Amino acid sequence: MRKFRRDLGLLFTIGALALFVVAGIARLPALADETFEMTAIVALLVVAAFSVPLAAFYFRTKDKEKAELEVREQNRRLNAVLANMPEGVSMFDGDGRLAVFNERFLSMYGLTPDSARPGTPAEEVLDRIAIGNLVSEPQVRIWDAPERQDAATSTKVRELADGRVLAITQRRIQGGGWVTTHHDITELRHIEAQIAHMARHDALTDLPNRVLFRELIDEALAGTDDGECFAVLCIDLDHLKEVNDSLGHAAGDELLKAVAARLGDSIADTDTLARPGGGEFAVLQMTGNQPVDASTLAERLRNSLREPFLLRGHQLAVEATIGVAIGPTDGAGPDLLLKNAGLALNKAKSEGRGLHRFFEPGMDHRMLERRRLETELRLAVQNGEFKLFCQALLDARTERVSGFEALVRWQHPERGIVAPSEFIPLAEETGLIVPLGAWVIRQACAEAVTWPRHISVSVNIAAAQFETGDLVPTVVSALSAAGLAPSRLVLEITETALLRDSEATLEALHMLRKLGVRIAMDDFGTGYSSLSYLRSFPFDKIKIDRSFVKDLPDGADSRAIVRAVATLGCNLGVEMTAEGVETEEQLMAVKAEGYTEIQGYFYSKPIPSTEVAALFFPQGGKAAVG
Repeated sequence: MRKFRRDLGLLFTIGALALFVVAGIARLPALADETFEMTAIVALLVVAAFSVPLAAFYFRTKDKEKAELEVREQNRRLNAVLANMPEGVSMFDGDGRLAVFNERFLSMYGLTPDSARPGTPAEEVLDRIAIGNLVSEPQVRIWDAPERQDAATSTKVRELADGRVLAITQRRIQGGGWVTTHHDITELRHIEAQIAHMARHDALTDLPNRVLFRELIDEALAGTDDGECFAVLCIDLDHLKEVNDSLGHAAGDELLKAVAARLGDSIADTDTLARPGGGEFAVLQMTGNQPVDASTLAERLRNSLREPFLLRGHQLAVEATIGVAIGPTDGAGPDLLLKNAGLALNKAKSEGRGLHRFFEPGMDHRMLERRRLETELRLAVQNGEFKLFCQALLDARTERVSGFEALVRWQHPERGIVAPSEFIPLAEETGLIVPLGAWVIRQACAEAVTWPRHISVSVNIAAAQFETGDLVPTVVSALSAAGLAPSRLVLEITETALLRDSEATLEALHMLRKLGVRIAMDDFGTGYSSLSYLRSFPFDKIKIDRSFVKDLPDGADSRAIVRAVATLGCNLGVEMTAEGVETEEQLMAVKAEGYTEIQGYFYSKPIPSTEVAALFFPQGGKAAVG
């Protein structure tokens, strides 16, 4: 701008000098005054004749310089963009020769400036790129020239010999030629592969998840020839919840990884171990000798878990329950096979866990029936469709009633009385045992207060009732509402309840015992740790399981166990109850061994609690045996 002003000033200076010269001439004496004005006009015309072309020349020069500056600035910016682009860029002119490229383009393919000069034919550039970069034969092009393609824009993905993956996009440009961009998508492909892996694998164990396992079953079905079979095994871990509750979910996760490792070591190379979720695992066994091979594998898997796991200083026992479905016999699709294996698993659980069972056609119907029963059971709890029954317990010496065990019966509106064996396991699985158990405690206390003061009432307590933390308040409330002395209430628990969370359970039991409530161990002799629990808590009563009484008096093993338990109870100073006494021979046997209390059909079957007083206490005094 400053130069422009200087040049413009120079122009006007020349004009002024011209005017000055003309004016000087006008003052010459030889010229007349009347010719002065004419002379001035002529001088101005002379100046204009010189200045106008001069100005036009000046402005044309300036426009050209300005345009050149703009072009140089644009080139500078373009070079800056090309130099800083993460993608490689190359442009070829209408003759197929290299016109423009950036440093990224050279570095991506290991080219030198000498091997890719402007004007180099595209074919020559492609040949040089192929050397050392392509996985396949060198004559295969990384990209093709646009004249070989129909589309104006095309994209190809190429994997290089060093593992890099490039996305190459070509676009035709006006006037001929094309622009090619080269994008390194190696990291993106790794991320995509990782996401795809995570979508089909378990995050904790890295085993196939339900999605991938279903795909593998589908492939197995598609590849199965006539007569060939394979097996789907669904594996459920028992007591995993107890580990999570007592040691935390981090410990539970460690246990799951350890279990996965053991199960993985127990299967063949042709088998696939998966983790559909939670505490469940699954195996796809590819063998045609079914169901023999599946049964052998199920046993091997369960045996592999029987040795305790050492975790954070704790020895943890894990047991597996397994359901098996055979494909394609038990299902023509993966969903149906998984469903049927799950039905077999539920069947195994209902029979005692730690087992394996095969799918049977009738299981589907039974499962539908179970779901219907669960729905009806929920309504029964809400509508109060239960009745309290009682079975007498007798003093073994006097054969007079010493107490009653409270038993619950379901008064179904259509089926009548439903036995506890049909709905109690379902109530425990669904958690309905908690409100139902609370009702039994309240009702038992309300009934017992109408009996003679020396008669007790026993109530069975499920493991789930301890887990809620409401058992102690429920018992206190029931005793207070009924006005029943705590010493007349006996709570019977099994080893299963202690296994769930022994520390919290024992704490609740101590609180109840301080209140005066008596505690009995039920089904003694059927668990693994019954003796250890006798050391951890001072039980008031031990009830030997009916399975041992059943074989008396002829079963030598049962008689030895009955005698040993009686001796143990005598040494501990606790009451000993023999349940399941149904014959006089059994009665004589248990009395001879020193049992202090008898319970069973020999004396009394369970009766409605409302009939107890009239049948056993007609005079309101001593109990009579009916």
